[in-house]
Amino acid sequence: MANNSETSTSQETEIDLVSFPAILQNDVPKGRDGKHKRIVTRLLSDIERLKPGTALKVPLSALPDSKENIRSALNRATRLRGMDVATSSDAEFLYIWTTEPKS
Repeated sequence: MANNSETSTSQETEIDLVSFPAILQNDVPKGRDGKHKRIVTRLLSDIERLKPGTALKVPLSALPDSKENIRSALNRATRLRGMDVATSSDAEFLYIWTTEPKS
């Protein structure tokens, strides 16, 4: 059975080996939360209101980033929500619609 001085020394050694400083989680900046959150939240809200057989027609000029980056952010968000969506695009628009879940 180890005494307190041995345990304390072991813990101090582990802390001394940390290569980077630590901060409280509340102080961690939430950078990813901001870049695409606004547009993705708006798209998700609109997608949820779509009637079956319809698609959103989003002007590419209305997107705050490239259509590829918005598609990626939307894909991450829909997977987290368990939503099945598909996208397509042409030179002017990004089209988004819901699909049937894959069996």
